[in-house]
Amino acid sequence: MDVNFQFDWSAAIGSIPYLLPGIPWTLLISFGGLAIGFFIGIFFGLLRISPLRWLRWPAIVYVEVFRGTPILVQVLFIFYGLPQLLGGPINALVAGIAAIAVNSGAYISEIVRGGVQSIERGQGEASLSLGLSRSQAFRYVIWPQAFRRMIPPWVIRASSASKTPHCFQ
Repeated sequence: MDVNFQFDWSAAIGSIPYLLPGIPWTLLISFGGLAIGFFIGIFFGLLRISPLRWLRWPAIVYVEVFRGTPILVQVLFIFYGLPQLLGGPINALVAGIAAIAVNSGAYISEIVRGGVQSIERGQGEASLSLGLSRSQAFRYVIWPQAFRRMIPPWVIRASSASKTPHCFQ
């Protein structure tokens, strides 16, 4: 085994002009998918804490399926499998954004669920005793506190975007 190996940087540096045109597309797909995933995550996260079982179970299935499968499998299914079901091709840009959106939406929904459930029960009870309705209590008391607790995991999730191994999430 040759211990004195020297890496040839000319191949890496020579490929930079070919990689630069992909940067705007990468940013578009990443930020587009994360923005859509943010709203998907809030929707399914709130469904996960619903007292109604028929609302909670589809959210549980969504989260478990999209957190339990690798994102590469999701990309391949959306790009190759979904056209078979829909009967027509899907644009690669749309497929990439959709894959990141559904994947990040599943993770963000768990952040939302955890953030809302981390607020002490007494906060809701106190707001109800002050005369607020359940929706007002959630909107004015529970959600602002939960949102503040959700910011650090959201920032970490957005910065790692699916690169973090499942054992660390």
